[in-house]
Amino acid sequence: MFRISQYMKELEQPLDNPVSRQPPGPVVIWNLVRRCNLTCKHCYSISADIDFPGELSTDEVFTTMDDLRNFGVPVLILSGGEPLLRPDIFDISRRAKEKGFYVGLSTNGTLINEGNIADIAAMNYDYVGISIDGIRETHDRFRQKEGAFEASMHAIRLCREAGIKVGMRFTPTQDNAHELPQMLDVMREEQVDKLYVSHLNYGGRGNRNRRSDVVHQATRRVMDLLFERCREDIQAGRSTEYVTGNNDADGVYLLQWVKRNLPERYDYLHQRLVQWGGNSSGVNIANIDNLGNVHPDTFWWNYNLGNVKERPFSEIWQDRNDPLMDGLKQSPRPLKGRCRVCHYQDVCGGNTRVRAFQLTGDPWWEDPACYLDDEELGISEADYSDDKPEPSELEIRTIRRAS
Repeated sequence: MFRISQYMKELEQPLDNPVSRQPPGPVVIWNLVRRCNLTCKHCYSISADIDFPGELSTDEVFTTMDDLRNFGVPVLILSGGEPLLRPDIFDISRRAKEKGFYVGLSTNGTLINEGNIADIAAMNYDYVGISIDGIRETHDRFRQKEGAFEASMHAIRLCREAGIKVGMRFTPTQDNAHELPQMLDVMREEQVDKLYVSHLNYGGRGNRNRRSDVVHQATRRVMDLLFERCREDIQAGRSTEYVTGNNDADGVYLLQWVKRNLPERYDYLHQRLVQWGGNSSGVNIANIDNLGNVHPDTFWWNYNLGNVKERPFSEIWQDRNDPLMDGLKQSPRPLKGRCRVCHYQDVCGGNTRVRAFQLTGDPWWEDPACYLDDEELGISEADYSDDKPEPSELEIRTIRRAS
């Protein structure tokens, strides 16, 4: 997660002695249930409104939770499917809070109403994130349910009125990115505490001149708008938070923005972003799915590291006999292509490895969703080694994987 607001505030008032603080354990995104009342177009868990066999029982969740806490895990994000469809969600939430976790609830919001808001507030969640995919018609189309937008916005208002820290979660695509300005206006009008923009994990193109790519152009516009709005809110004294996820090139792009707008702060921010280190899948970010399978993050559902029914999470997470986990935990990682020769590798950490794997079958290849071009990354033609496939080969691989 890239905390835009945190770094923007530091540009206004730098810290005296900034230090890197390593968390005691990974943040765990826990997909407790796969069932969902919606069928969203960009769902990574491929949920449906049916019961899925083999999901962890309450006792198995509690046993795993004990292991997570003993291992030093500080944060649990309870997700799904739709976590509010799990009958024991409040028992799990209560137990997590008693154990001392920071507990977030990730929901589509449509099941939050006057009948259960008091129970939700009683859980004392540290944060409730509600997904919004655009304004009314766009959101309803993405969620494939008429009235979903009104239901989710009503949930945001109920949470806010109940004193719960609530945020909007938005995944920009070519179909909805143009509505981000309206989303930001809604956020301000509704006094929403936080906006989390999750870049879509896609297997896009790997061209070098990324400023000309339509998808990359859209990403740059999204980030420019977030920087602008964030700075506005800070200067106006608003306490809103802006964060992004699933594209650690955002840190490098902010550095480019600072170079143009606040060049005297460039060295300071560069130091801070090196301390951040970028992508932490397999290190400080973990995922447990509804069946108990452990993954390096939520987008690696096709790659199991082990199952908590068979081995404790703490053992699975430290096992470097798995080649993917061994590579993810290396510093620097065994990157290839333009990621290997990028001058900002120490800032973004090689970005999201699953996209490289989806495109080429090699998790260490360059991330196709990096939207900065070679000039911005300090890469010259001479930097490229012989291990770079020709574009035609990448295209052939993509076609084969899609067929």
